Amino acid sequence: MTPPCKPPSVIPPPAVGTVRKTCADVTAVPLPPLPPGRLPRRVPVRQVLCLVPLVLVAVAAVRHRSVLADGFGELRTASWPWLVAAAGATCLTWVAAAFTRQGAVMQPLPKGRLLATQFAAGAANHLLPTGLGAGAVNLRFMTVCGVPPARSSAALALYLLAECVGRLGLLGALLIAFPDALRLGALLPDGAALGLLPGAAGLLLVMGAAAALVRPLRTRVAAFVRDALGEARSVHSRPARALALWGGSLAFPALQAAGLAAVGQALRLPVPAAHMALAYLAATVAVAMIPTPGGLGSVEAALIVALIAVGGPAAVATAVVLAYRIITVWVPLVPGALTLGALVRLKVI
Repeated sequence: MTPPCKPPSVIPPPAVGTVRKTCADVTAVPLPPLPPGRLPRRVPVRQVLCLVPLVLVAVAAVRHRSVLADGFGELRTASWPWLVAAAGATCLTWVAAAFTRQGAVMQPLPKGRLLATQFAAGAANHLLPTGLGAGAVNLRFMTVCGVPPARSSAALALYLLAECVGRLGLLGALLIAFPDALRLGALLPDGAALGLLPGAAGLLLVMGAAAALVRPLRTRVAAFVRDALGEARSVHSRPARALALWGGSLAFPALQAAGLAAVGQALRLPVPAAHMALAYLAATVAVAMIPTPGGLGSVEAALIVALIAVGGPAAVATAVVLAYRIITVWVPLVPGALTLGALVRLKVI
C-alpha cells in the first residue's frame, strides 16, 4: 500500500525575489556575560607575554645604567682577543647547560629547541630571582615536550643537585691545589660565618620538622623523593645520560670561571688565572642563597671582594668585574629576551 499524501500547507510559499519580513514582536536575546577572570578572545595573550621580557630588560637596564656605562667604558681599554675568548666561554656555558638538562631526564629532548631554551632561560634567570626564571622556563619546556610533571620536577631537582655538586667540587679541588690563594676572612666580616651557620642549621631543622609533622606535606615530599630517586636511578643506568649530566655540571662553572679569567687577562689583572677561577667559584657559592634577580648587585660585590682577596688591586678588580658582567649578562640579555618571547609565541614553552 502506498502511504497517504500529506495535505498541502495552508501557508503559501513566498514569491521569487521577495525579502522576508521580520516580525516586530521578536526581540534580540542578549549573550551571557563572560565569567569573571576570563579574558575576551580578542585579547592576544601570547603576544602580550612576548613583550614582558623586553619590558623587564628595559627596567633592569634603567636601574643599573651606571654599571652599564662603567662596564662599557672599561671594555674600550681591554685586549680584544681575550674578550673574544671570554665571549666564547660564555656561549659554551649554554651548551653545557643543555647537556646537563638532557642528562637529567630519560626522554630525548629536541636538541635545537633545548639549546634555544637554555639561552632564553639565561635571560629569564637574570630578570627573576636566582634560579626561578631558568627553572620555570625549563619546566614548561619539558612539559611541552611530553615529560610528565612529576618526572620534569625530579629532573629539575637532579639538575640543581648536579650543578651544586659540580660547583662545590671544583671549588674544593682548587682550594686543595692552592690553599693559600684565597683569604676567606676577606670575604666575610669577623664572626659572620659563625652567625650564618646557626641560622642555616635552624632553617634546615624547621624545614625537616614541617616535612615530618604536616601530613599532606609529608606525603607530597615522600612522593617527590620517590620520583626523584627513580629518575636518578634510570639516568645513571645509561652511561650517556650520566656523562652528559655530570660532564655538563662540571663544565658549566668551569666555563664561567674561565670567562672571568679571560677578562682578567684582557685588563691585565696581576693575578694568576687559577686564582681568579678560585675567586669566582668562592664568590658565586657565597651569594647563591641571596634572592636577587640573577645576582645583580650581589655578585658584582662578591666578585670584587674575592678578586681583592686573591691579591688583585681594587681598581683593576672592579674594572674586571664590570667588564665581565657586561659580557656575560648585559650583552646576551636583549637577544635572550627576544628568544624567550619567540619561544612563547611559537608555543615551544
